[in-house]
Order: sequence, then C-alpha cells, then structure tokens
Amino acid sequence: ETGSEDARERERERERVEMHALQRRLSKSLVNKISWISQQRTFTTHTSSSTSSLHPLTNSSNNFPPRGTLVAPWFAIQHRGAKVLGSDVRFGNVVQRKGRIYQVLKSQHTQQGRGGATIQVELRDVVTGNKVTERFRTDEAMEKVFVEEKPFTFLFSEGDSVTVMEPNTFEQMEISKELFGKAAAYLKDDMKVTLQMYDGKIMSASIPTRVTCTVSEAKSHVKGLTATPQYKRVLLDNGVTVLVPPFIEAGDEIIINTIDDSYITRAKE
Repeated sequence: ETGSEDARERERERERVEMHALQRRLSKSLVNKISWISQQRTFTTHTSSSTSSLHPLTNSSNNFPPRGTLVAPWFAIQHRGAKVLGSDVRFGNVVQRKGRIYQVLKSQHTQQGRGGATIQVELRDVVTGNKVTERFRTDEAMEKVFVEEKPFTFLFSEGDSVTVMEPNTFEQMEISKELFGKAAAYLKDDMKVTLQMYDGKIMSASIPTRVTCTVSEAKSHVKGLTATPQYKRVLLDNGVTVLVPPFIEAGDEIIINTIDDSYITRAKE
C-alpha cells in the first residue's frame, strides 16, 4: 500500500509540473500575440495617416475598426437612439424614420372615432430641410436620436431673435426665437436654458419645465357660490392664458408646467 501511495503522489506531482508548464506556454503566447497586435496597430495607424484617407464620419482608416468613440465621441452619442412611443414625441425631438433623420416641428394629438388615438406631426428633414407631415399611432414605436445638450443663460430677446450666454466662457450667441417654440413666452432674465444640437447644428432650445409666473388678470372668487366652476382662466404677466383653481387672484405667483401650460401650485412666499 505504501508503494502504491508513493506512485500516486509521484503521478500527481508530474501532473502539476505539466500544468505549470502549459500555463507558462499559454501566457507567453498571449503576451506575444498582444505585442504583435500593438505593433500592427501602430504600423497601420502610421500608414493610414500618410497613404490613406480617413473615414469621413469615424476618422478611422479602412483597415481598422471605427475609432469614433475615441476620436469623435459626439459621433457615438448622436447615432445611438432609444425607442419612444408616438405619444411621447415632442417639439424639438430628433427622430429617425424610414432611414431619414427628422426634427419634430409640431405635434397634435387627435382621436379618430372608434380608431385608436393618433398624433399628427410636422417634420423637417435635417439634411435637406424639406418639411413633411405624417400621422403616427400613439402606441407606435420609433427611434429617437440622442442629441447633444448644452446649458446657456438667457440674456434678452429682440424681435425674432434671442441672445444667450455660455456660462463658462461668457460668450454670447444670437439664435432664433422659433427654436423655443411656444415656450419662448416664458423666457425671463438670467433663466437657465438648454440648446439641443445635432451634428454641430442647433436644432431646438428648451426652458425649465417649472416656471414661476405672476397672475396679471383674474376674475374674483365669490365664496359660497354653488355655480362657481372648479377652474377659471387667468392671464399671466407673459400674456399666456391658463386654467387655475378659483381661489387664485390677480397678483398671485403660481408655478406653471411649461410643457402643457398647466397649473401646478401656488408659489411659496
């Protein structure tokens, strides 16, 4: 039995030695492979920069995988999309449809009798500038293209133009008021706004979803009047008309949802 046990021990030791040798060979082979790949990349990069033109979108040679994520990270961002429903499409969104990239200019929800709800949108082709009108089902999925968003500070508006300032460099820029859509009515001095850009072009501009406004005109609320409606229309200091609870009076400050012009709450004093 002792001899048999010694034999098994020698066999296990031989297997351990062979395993270690195999691991060393594999490690050496892997290191050599990595070194070879590194040399090939260096050579290819040098050769492509001197003899080959780079891909116009990815800045990479034809012999190598695209290096857009490293050389031009914005390229990677603007071409990655997410599925959104037709009911979620909003002004300023950039969507991909039928192989083309469009910006949403207008959207309007409609109900067609027994049929499902639909949304009619006006689109502008980002490349050609052509406008088209299409109708989507509210449950129809489409590709929303991510755009680059940059923060700015609103300074003032004059006519059809708006002047904003880059907060870090203090550089001022004049843009069209149309980029804000109907939300332009809520612009206030020093308001933080966001510009949405695609491929270096400003596609749209947005403001905060919650803005404090002052009620300039409102009918007085008569307590105890049973016919008093649950909501009433008031005029804000920016000229926008909204529905508010009956207890809101002229001079009150209220918080408005700028997406749908809806009343949220009375501003805290």
